[in-house]
Amino acid sequence: MNGEFFIPLLAAAIQSGTPILFATLGEILTEKSGVINLGVEGMMVVGALAAFWIAQSTGAPLLAFLIAGVAGSLLAGIHGAVCLWFRGNQVVSGLALTILGTGLADFLGTPLIGQSAPGFGPVHLPTLAAIPILGPVILTQDLLVYISLLCAPLLWVFLYKTRWGLALRSAGEFPEAAAAAGLNVVAYRWLGVLAGGALAGWGGAYLSLAYTHLWTNGMSAGRGWIAVALVIFAFWRPGRAIAGAYLFGGVMALQLRLQAAGTHWPSSILLMLPYALTVVVLVLAARLERGSEAPAALGINIDPHE
Repeated sequence: MNGEFFIPLLAAAIQSGTPILFATLGEILTEKSGVINLGVEGMMVVGALAAFWIAQSTGAPLLAFLIAGVAGSLLAGIHGAVCLWFRGNQVVSGLALTILGTGLADFLGTPLIGQSAPGFGPVHLPTLAAIPILGPVILTQDLLVYISLLCAPLLWVFLYKTRWGLALRSAGEFPEAAAAAGLNVVAYRWLGVLAGGALAGWGGAYLSLAYTHLWTNGMSAGRGWIAVALVIFAFWRPGRAIAGAYLFGGVMALQLRLQAAGTHWPSSILLMLPYALTVVVLVLAARLERGSEAPAALGINIDPHE
């Protein structure tokens, strides 16, 4: 009973947490450059729609996944233009981006509701899949799960072990000093915004290409907001984002399984669980602020001509 319940639950937690992981890594990268982007939800759902449409049109899910990153970057570019060129309010711009992205995806995606598209399925490696617990939980996932797991250490290496990562972090920590050292702060912030948008778009692509293979409006279902909160929970560290994403994914998978099992709990209470956990996580993160690596100049605009 325990194995029959918990092993599939752990595997489902990884699947549910993967789109959140992509989006969280993207927001970490963006915020490390000094820009807050609250438009993650909009970028995710636009990425999901772009991926679904390309996969359905071409039958090439890998191409669709890549195009989803481009779609996320294009939407993030609007936020970059508002904040980096015109020095608009980053919070307001991000909220507007979410409204724009979700509205655009609902409008363009309505004719596609209920349709299916080719996507990614589990990778079956007979020898590895036979490993107890590890096999059925991790080693039989789809390709995008492994890409998301690879993105976290790659992001850490980029941020902390490369010259470009150091420059990007300096743009978020002390942009005046970075500019005095000869760095193009605006260019590095653009890099953070656009690359972060691509990762968010990939998170959306996972939903339509691997998680469901179907299109429905509102597919992101608040995962973008969870990703924004998870950045704080992870203290802006890519490694901790993995654990946080799978924690939230586990809660989402659990509430779905409880509903399918016919529990007597009201469905509204079950649907509330991931968002209630978000509030708890934010409270705990506030109390553990000493471990935070929040950029000192986060959300502060700079003059692009200086």
